[in-house]
Amino acid sequence: MKEKRSIETILFISLLLFASDSHSLPLSTSGRWVVDDASGQRVKLACVNWISHLEGMVVEGLHKRPLREIVGGITAMGFNCVRLTWATYMFTRPSYGNRSVAESLGGLGLSEAKEGVARNNPELLNLSLVEAYEAVVDELGCHGVMVVLDNHVSKPKWCCAKDDGNGFFGDKYFHPKEWLQGLTKVAERFKHKSQVVAMSMRNELRGPNQTEHIWYKQIRKGARTIHSVNPNLLVIVSGLEYDTDLSFLREKPLKLKLPNKVVFEAHWYSFSSITGGVEWTEQPLNQICSNRTEWFESGAAFVGTGSNPAPFFLSEFGIDLRGVNPRDNRFFSCFLAFVAQRDLDFALWTLQGSYYYKEGVVGPEETYGVLDYNWDKPRNPKFLKRIRILQDILHDPNSIVSKYHLIFHPRSGRCVSFKGEGQDQIHGRNCKKGSRWSHDGNGGAMRLLGSGLCLKAVGDGLPAKLSTDCSSPQARWKLISKSKLHIAAMDEQGKPLCLDGKNSNSSSILTRACICALQDGDDRDLDCRKNPQRQWFKLVPSNLP
Repeated sequence: MKEKRSIETILFISLLLFASDSHSLPLSTSGRWVVDDASGQRVKLACVNWISHLEGMVVEGLHKRPLREIVGGITAMGFNCVRLTWATYMFTRPSYGNRSVAESLGGLGLSEAKEGVARNNPELLNLSLVEAYEAVVDELGCHGVMVVLDNHVSKPKWCCAKDDGNGFFGDKYFHPKEWLQGLTKVAERFKHKSQVVAMSMRNELRGPNQTEHIWYKQIRKGARTIHSVNPNLLVIVSGLEYDTDLSFLREKPLKLKLPNKVVFEAHWYSFSSITGGVEWTEQPLNQICSNRTEWFESGAAFVGTGSNPAPFFLSEFGIDLRGVNPRDNRFFSCFLAFVAQRDLDFALWTLQGSYYYKEGVVGPEETYGVLDYNWDKPRNPKFLKRIRILQDILHDPNSIVSKYHLIFHPRSGRCVSFKGEGQDQIHGRNCKKGSRWSHDGNGGAMRLLGSGLCLKAVGDGLPAKLSTDCSSPQARWKLISKSKLHIAAMDEQGKPLCLDGKNSNSSSILTRACICALQDGDDRDLDCRKNPQRQWFKLVPSNLP
């Protein structure tokens, strides 16, 4: 058993091994970008959530594996940052924060978890909860991982319900003065740890008591409190309605006098709607993708656009990684297309494959967790390949390279690339090695940069190929369908053929009759209930050398 565990650990640590980017900290903002304060170079927050705000207040997973191995696995999966959650009471009430890890787990009757910590992380067992939390922050720093400290709740518990007492300023457990006290204590305690680059003031403000007037008042107080203690930190601002609504900022900007330190955040899941997301399975997919993307853009993501953009941090998103949730499965390709195009900073929900204790249940599984139940290996390696494009910087504000496009297939996570010199076919491959394309506008040629070749449709069910013919209808490509995720050219009979990724297990790129995608002006595709995701491709702008 030990030998098997060791082999799994070695494989896990070596999986997708990427060298972590090195930055000189602290960070600052420049327009819509997070940048290195000293050099002005862009830094992308490619984070994963890791939680410590439940009843035990112990960072999850310390009973499953040594801390250094967990953190090493985070970097091995391509993340350079952790959004580490905390509960206000742990820092403001000594009766909470002064408990030892052993006392906290023991008090919940978690004898197996306590034994697991003693076995895997014995040096943490008798530390206070605050000291153990700090030890995790230190280990992240040792591995070059940036940390965003997220005030998730006041009273430690699972989040979030409208009426759980943790939702909005003045709720049963959410006392504004104590909240400010907690922000002060955390900002002060981690002031000299350079890996702590940001503090998020509060997770998912919500509930019947939420008002814009109180939001402006308290958010300004919280931001100034953090900045006064540690002016090096980025201050992350969340909106209303479970971190989905910043729309009120259009009419009344926040106007915080924290030069180059303010970042806005939001969350987006398949269930982020008043219906709980049933529309993803009950409505035509092209239509719902278009509608929900427009909703997210107009409600939150707009802050990163326009004449006065600010950095926008997508601080939670995720899906059931078992692949059994139809809503998640239909949502995620749409989501990936949008986030890749916008090159957003992000934090995936979530790292933990299981919990010590959650909502009265001992040891429940987290099916959104990127790790499996025992924290041994990734739950779904294909998912990590799909999000790989999000972990890379796609746009460098200091680059002198002209903009080009990657042709991204969100269902597989691959980008369209030519196969090599002397070959005329294309295939899907790692986006770091994807070919660079220019598009001559909607209905124009799709040109392979530096080659004199263009993408051409040959026939239904046949591989797309490269050709010197850039003017025929078969080489003139349009974005069609309500989602604008189908890239189509005409065949010799004048019928549209769409790029087709075939399936997520194949790298072949064909052209086929378009699924639920007709030409502009014909709205019959809005009634189509087939699943078009294999034909969804996104032109993702980039300017990297």
